Amino acid sequence: MASNSPTSPDSTRRSERSRRAIYDAALALVVEIGYPKTTIEGIAARAGVGKQTIYRWWGSKADVLLEAFLDLSEQAAHAAGEHGDGEGPEGRAGEEGQGIPDTGDLAADLRLVLRATVDELRDPRFEAPSRALAAEGVVNEELGRRFVAKLLEPQLQLYVDRLRSAQEAGQVRPDVDPRIALELFVSPLAQRWLQYTGPITYAYTDTLVDYALNGLSPR
Repeated sequence: MASNSPTSPDSTRRSERSRRAIYDAALALVVEIGYPKTTIEGIAARAGVGKQTIYRWWGSKADVLLEAFLDLSEQAAHAAGEHGDGEGPEGRAGEEGQGIPDTGDLAADLRLVLRATVDELRDPRFEAPSRALAAEGVVNEELGRRFVAKLLEPQLQLYVDRLRSAQEAGQVRPDVDPRIALELFVSPLAQRWLQYTGPITYAYTDTLVDYALNGLSPR
């Protein structure tokens, strides 16, 4: 005999809806009013939840933003994978197991992924939270370490893997340390973006690849 009692609420589904609303609210507020003016209270009001709900899951607004940004990046990568290009707008692998394309032309592959990174750095959805987390990570060492470990290092490892593949193909000297070599084009781009020292363009990243792979000596 069927029970007449109403179906009990699905707490897991309700929690996931609240979590998603909090992610969306945190990211939207950082874009709209900036990180300094974003507060836990503001995120809670925007998400339609009590602030104690946020404090139950996170210790600070920086923690909320980091998790929201990681989720945003995963969604973008997954969406890119579904479209079959293998790379999200942020230049990261579209699906687990994929990395920087290996067409046999190292320069072309690096230009491709760095151009995708330029697109991300110029996209307000990614730029505002990226800048906020980078700045907060300077003064909040624990957050900075988590930001590097969860987001930056996995991306840098893709460059390491591609450069090692190039070494195996004889396109890069065998004595080169890939982890140091990748900084020749990744670090200047990051510095220019963080400190506004120049425009972030495809031409700029293409030039970084050329200088890094071919050096500065006369050919």
